[in-house]
Amino acid sequence: MPFQNPSRDEIGVLLQQAGAIAVVGLSDKPDRTSYMVSQAMQSRGYRIIPVNPMAAGKEILGEMCYESLSDIPEPIDIVDVFRRSEYCVDVATEAVAIGAKTLWLQSGIFNEEAAEIASEAGLTVIMDRCIKVEDAVTGAGSRR
Repeated sequence: MPFQNPSRDEIGVLLQQAGAIAVVGLSDKPDRTSYMVSQAMQSRGYRIIPVNPMAAGKEILGEMCYESLSDIPEPIDIVDVFRRSEYCVDVATEAVAIGAKTLWLQSGIFNEEAAEIASEAGLTVIMDRCIKVEDAVTGAGSRR
């Protein structure tokens, strides 16, 4: 059966219940999409945790940036991925290893193998969707 994202209602519930969101590939450059989307989500009350080996140890959006998901010292609900599709299998494997609840591949990112790895481990998988857009469309809204 071909991959299918959860319904908009399911995505809305998932976002309403989300605690920490680890953003893999979050850039420290304000003109990058990953930064703008994460900043918008943070302004809506979501806890954003940057993951970027090139910026590890620095702060992005006022939060400590980690080299990998396994370095984050707290539970993660959503792993939001801003990396090219060919890197998503490794991210999915790491998301499973840390016990994340959801693997979310941003707009334009689709990887069946990563989805299979995550879904077989019980994670919800969302691909080729922007978390910021889904938050707005589903009405999960401001959490502040």
